[in-house]
Amino acid sequence: MLILSLFLVGCGNTTNKENGKTEKTQVSKTNQEARFLFTANEGGSISKISPNEQKVISTFKFEGAVHNIQVSPNGKVVAATVIPEMMNGHGHDDSMDMTGKAIFFDPIQDKIIKEVKVGNHPAHIVFTENGKYVMVTNNEDNTVSVIDAKNYAIVKTIPTGKGPHGFRISKDSQFAYVANMGEDTVSVLNLQTLKEDKKIKVGETPVTTGITTDGKTLVVTLNKENALAIVDLASGKVDKVRVGNGPAQVYIGQGDQFAYVANQGTEDAPSHSLTKVDLKSKQVAATIETGKGSHGVVTSPDNKLTYVTNMFENTVNVIDNSQNKVIKTINVGKTPNGISIMP
Repeated sequence: MLILSLFLVGCGNTTNKENGKTEKTQVSKTNQEARFLFTANEGGSISKISPNEQKVISTFKFEGAVHNIQVSPNGKVVAATVIPEMMNGHGHDDSMDMTGKAIFFDPIQDKIIKEVKVGNHPAHIVFTENGKYVMVTNNEDNTVSVIDAKNYAIVKTIPTGKGPHGFRISKDSQFAYVANMGEDTVSVLNLQTLKEDKKIKVGETPVTTGITTDGKTLVVTLNKENALAIVDLASGKVDKVRVGNGPAQVYIGQGDQFAYVANQGTEDAPSHSLTKVDLKSKQVAATIETGKGSHGVVTSPDNKLTYVTNMFENTVNVIDNSQNKVIKTINVGKTPNGISIMP
């Protein structure tokens, strides 16, 4: 059983560049004026959401599970990882090709730009801030694919620890911090040499990471410990803050004051909360009730709102950060996982 299967529940229908089906509804603003939010739905689709309208305005369907998604720093490209349809919806046998792909599309024209084959069981996808690379963790291969962000060619495959999953890249585009779910480490990848510099021991089943804008503090969700690890990268000191059950993704809001942790739990015993952690005091600032199986999380560019995907309810919660409460729930595609917003 693959480690990543902890977060994979289902696959979907077919779409592609030539014959893909896109379902749309009308919005009041033009595409050029609006900012959009995107969810990766493991049921086989991507939901495009208008934050102004607070509803899905387009649905893009794919064959396989869409696991993670990210908008480029300039807002002109959206990238997602797609895992092939799995036998019986879970796992696979040794004869099945699990080679996945990274899909790139234009979020304004709603057109696919490129599909790139990556490794087996791709998990997260992240752009470097300098616009040079796009990186994909290959969970089953224990590698990261480095893709040229201009011509979409794979320029390097970097070995990591066991079961690489979620990661973030430093603001200066110098380092990527990859959570290795199959062990208790984070791989630090040097983006100048395109090699692993070292591993940082953080705790049981690290799922995703976050890095402050000054590059000094790393945060890591520890799924089996129900904790957020806060790492001082200069000293190597690791502090742990108790969060909800089965934490999945973490996102550091603007200003680096708070880290927002989505607590997923399991499908049989789902969690339904978001933990807001103060990074200075290393204390929980708020626990916010959400839908079942909260997984992906992102804050708005103005830091006023937080958006959380709820895997087992097929929804996104909109949270008012000043009130620390859900103010809106949006229905999206089946089993929403990753989430990203245009800058």
